[in-house]
Amino acid sequence: AGQSNPTFHVATGGKEYVMRKKPPGKLLPKAHMINREYRILSALHSVGYPVPKPFVYCQDPSVIGTEFYIMQHVKGRIFRDLNLPGMDPAQRHAIFAAMIGALAKLHNINWNKIGLGDYGPKSDYCKRQVSTWGRQYEASKTSDIPEIDYLYKWLNNNIPKSAGKTSKRFCPTIVVTLTSCSFIAEYQSLLLLITAIVHGDFRLENMIFHPTEPRVIAVLDWELSTLGDPLSDVAYCCLPYHMVLEEMKGIVASYAFDHVPGVPTEKELTDTYCYYRGIKPPLLNWNFYIALSIFRSAGIGQGVYARSIQGNASAETAKEMGKTIPLIAKAGVIAAYAQSSEYSALDESYGSFGILKLSSRTLQLQKQIKDFLKKYILPAEKNVSNRWTNIPILEELKIKARQEGLWNLFLPGASGLSQVEYATLAELTGWSDFAPEIFNCNAPDTGNMEVLHLYGSDEQKREWLEPLLEGKIRSCYCMTEPAVASSDATNMALTITRDGDHYIVNGRKWWSSGAGDPRCKIAIVMGRTGDKSIERHRSHSMILVPMQTPGVKKIRPLTVFGYDDAPHGHLEVEFDNVRVPASNIILGEGRGFEISQGRLGPGRIHHCMRSIGRAERALSLMCDRVQNRVAFNKKLAEMNTIQHHIARSRQEIEQARLLTLKAAHLIDTKGTKAARKEIAMIKVVAPEMCCNVVDRAIQAFGGAGVCQDTILPYYYVAGRTLRIADGPDEVHLTTIAKMELREQTKAKL
Repeated sequence: AGQSNPTFHVATGGKEYVMRKKPPGKLLPKAHMINREYRILSALHSVGYPVPKPFVYCQDPSVIGTEFYIMQHVKGRIFRDLNLPGMDPAQRHAIFAAMIGALAKLHNINWNKIGLGDYGPKSDYCKRQVSTWGRQYEASKTSDIPEIDYLYKWLNNNIPKSAGKTSKRFCPTIVVTLTSCSFIAEYQSLLLLITAIVHGDFRLENMIFHPTEPRVIAVLDWELSTLGDPLSDVAYCCLPYHMVLEEMKGIVASYAFDHVPGVPTEKELTDTYCYYRGIKPPLLNWNFYIALSIFRSAGIGQGVYARSIQGNASAETAKEMGKTIPLIAKAGVIAAYAQSSEYSALDESYGSFGILKLSSRTLQLQKQIKDFLKKYILPAEKNVSNRWTNIPILEELKIKARQEGLWNLFLPGASGLSQVEYATLAELTGWSDFAPEIFNCNAPDTGNMEVLHLYGSDEQKREWLEPLLEGKIRSCYCMTEPAVASSDATNMALTITRDGDHYIVNGRKWWSSGAGDPRCKIAIVMGRTGDKSIERHRSHSMILVPMQTPGVKKIRPLTVFGYDDAPHGHLEVEFDNVRVPASNIILGEGRGFEISQGRLGPGRIHHCMRSIGRAERALSLMCDRVQNRVAFNKKLAEMNTIQHHIARSRQEIEQARLLTLKAAHLIDTKGTKAARKEIAMIKVVAPEMCCNVVDRAIQAFGGAGVCQDTILPYYYVAGRTLRIADGPDEVHLTTIAKMELREQTKAKL
């Protein structure tokens, strides 16, 4: 018998049928509309979707006392125990795969073509669901349950902005037209937001499987079906994963069912759904949909319990439901505050930040950046086309970031933040390589802006610093040369020769990061202005060279392990008799290394903290992976080797963070020169740590870890490259050793 609409087996004339009817007695408004069930069954059966064939609908209550309809009796297997006892792991996995495949197939049906264009409203589905189940609960309320009241309020305040928006049916090209910031958060899974046929109660026990095959042959109980947001069905199907409160043990049958070998994890199940629908995980706003499904489940349960008190419930266990409603509601509150596991570390004041006494403004900026990352940047990553043109999505997000005050935070003179305070923010931006640019805090622009801010003339600031701070132009930094060992910067051979009121620049640079961007208008070029008779560190200067100056030639983009980092790029650039005004020299001749030291101190803090952010994300991905992957009959997370990898990764991240924060603190309190040793140490420690953590994550992912499906290969390349960029490890290790020896010797005197 059905929990809501009584269901009967009818045998006559040697044939078998099933009858569904309304329950007797006073019913809630718009509940038990079996005419809708008959209509949806007829429509779906016409296109071959697995439902019982409907035969006849009778709306005359005088026949048996209520409306009813007759449908086909389908013989097969119904699984009421989610543990699927008696099956081996492979069989269990196949059953769940068939279930979620049937759901994806339903959501892909063109409801307009099968005559269901008026089957339900096509917008504001989630808002209507919250309102409907709130009213249903109030109408059947038997006692006060604070958790349900709280959950109802939370749902009303957290309805996703794009949930249930009306869209053109089956029009994937709509993706390229939705570029306004209000849609960015849902950009990667826009197809999920297209209106679909929603079952409303999709779960394993509401379907019949083939007698011997793992194949769904009939989906049952369409009482709650309508047009709406398909994610609500996916979430409702996943409710058992969230009924895991300790108090539920022995009361809720599905408690910890996913610990049974072969039963997929929630992530595996939702990833399978995404695969069948041709979309990319993770599912956005997942906590909202789970909380909504739990709220609806509590509402349904309360209705059944209320009918049991009235004496017209069809299920024998209906009275027992009264005990479970508060527990279900509590699970809903917990789910409401859960987030996608991939980004879960962003929700914590994790690591060493907790020991710092940060200003309230810094804490607020941390929260804003976390929210901005989760809501806009991370979801948009997979939809960015990295070619040699401006990226419209990033340009729009820059506008939004600036409106929210997340702009030029790296520059103390503009933001008012100390190096330590900004370091905590730089780590967060390391979670996405698009984030620094969106916040106008990206290299090499940050270093170049610092140079102009600290050492530039008023004219240089007006012409170049101001548009850089506005984000109107980009810049590049030209230092490394292909013809010499640039690890010894005094080897630089490019010449900057005075010629009256001008300088003439001749030479070749490479790894000029940012030079490929079409918005790159200015280069800071370092080269030799003095002859070899001048002291080594006083013979080089920095000069501003507009990229459109005659003689500036972009030779080629360089790849980093195959990545070209377009449109930013790392270019080889030739300067062939490039003539620029003498006023373009920065600070004066022979001051190049002096400027470099002032530029590289804060810049290395930023690089290292972003590396720590990358490592945090890699560790988060690794932990998620190993908890949702089974090999040799146990989760990877249960294997000692994996546990050791996780432990070492956490230790190394914490160590690197503390050392970097110490270096930032020394810059704040004693200046860059006093922090020289610590800056050299973090430049070695942070990239190496990042490589180690990412390498372990790649190992946990296996083949997926080295292909384009995750961010891990790019993170590994970024970490490995940083062991060369801004000076190779060996140079910094030598500096550290020399300073340590001097300090040790001095201490003994």
